[in-house]
Amino acid sequence: MYQLTINNLTEQEFLSEYWQKKPLLIKQGFVDFVDPLDANELAGLAMEESIESRIITNQDNDWQAYHGPFEDFDLLKEQHSTLLVQAVDHWHPAAAQLLEPFRFIPNWRIDDLMISFSTPAGGVGPHLDQYDVFIIQGEGKRHWRVGMPDSNLKQFAQNKSLLQVEQFPAVIDCILEPGDILYIPPGCPHEGYAVENALNYSIGFRAPNQRDLLSNFADHIIDKEAGNSRYQDPDIMLRESKGEIQTSEAENIKQLMQAMLNDDALFKTWLGTTLSQPKHEMDLMPPEDLFDSEQVAELLMDDEIIFERLGGTRALYQVFENEILLSVNGENYHLLVSDLAAVKLLTDHTEVTAEQLNSSKNSLVFVQTFTTLLNEGIWFC
Repeated sequence: MYQLTINNLTEQEFLSEYWQKKPLLIKQGFVDFVDPLDANELAGLAMEESIESRIITNQDNDWQAYHGPFEDFDLLKEQHSTLLVQAVDHWHPAAAQLLEPFRFIPNWRIDDLMISFSTPAGGVGPHLDQYDVFIIQGEGKRHWRVGMPDSNLKQFAQNKSLLQVEQFPAVIDCILEPGDILYIPPGCPHEGYAVENALNYSIGFRAPNQRDLLSNFADHIIDKEAGNSRYQDPDIMLRESKGEIQTSEAENIKQLMQAMLNDDALFKTWLGTTLSQPKHEMDLMPPEDLFDSEQVAELLMDDEIIFERLGGTRALYQVFENEILLSVNGENYHLLVSDLAAVKLLTDHTEVTAEQLNSSKNSLVFVQTFTTLLNEGIWFC
């Protein structure tokens, strides 16, 4: 397990002073850092069709981007080249452990672990991200520059899949060594180039925008066949102009739409579904012989058994007055309030023992739900 040290700051001090405010260089955030994989293993992942990967080259300032899967790595030159692989936490359990020290940020905000391998002078150029990111230096060294947000900075496309930003003044200019970490808030321009062959681990955080949220909510309304109330105007009056939409009418339409957001049950079931939806494919391997509820009840009686959660799983919950809504990878499950301790364990930790789940082993609803999750391969033992 990796142990994170944020300079001389507590986690709360970091959140109060730096989170979404200003970048921070964390020297030796991971002391004696050991890479969970090497460049060859990363290349192996980039050969898989179900895993998103890219190679970016910048020879003589000619920026090119190529999308995987890759059959070979002739594009990855001895200099000016970078291989990037998304959502490695979904496919590589040892690498997924890098997420754990950062879970002082709520789970629903954590997106995925991207890993890159760069040859000397390789990078993706100066750019902006609209989300928070921690960048961990693994093998090798990398030179980083980070600036503060500047609305006047111009962005431009080097090609269809590579958006960059013009040069910027840096508030951090440093060479990262193994175990060093950069925290970069949204909107801060940054660029990094390998000094020597280098591995970097980027932990990104979800930051959905209004457009995506509203579009997703509209889809949920359609799926649930909700939103059937129609506009009404029983007190309509004659008016001088037939073409005008009056302010009161516009307000009534807004309230009709707002009523959907105010439907607490509809909103929260949507919220659980959308925030727990994985962005990338999962490495699901359901058991060959499916469990039934009686077998799972017996497993929960065996204090020696450890249940592990599949890498990349997004497990969240909301507490209502009379029930708990557990949301796992885009699916909702209704549980009893008395199952809260077990739900917390499943959503807060990647491993949990049968003994820890003891409080809910006699809950039929919990056992049935957990049976479903085991049979889908989301938890396994």
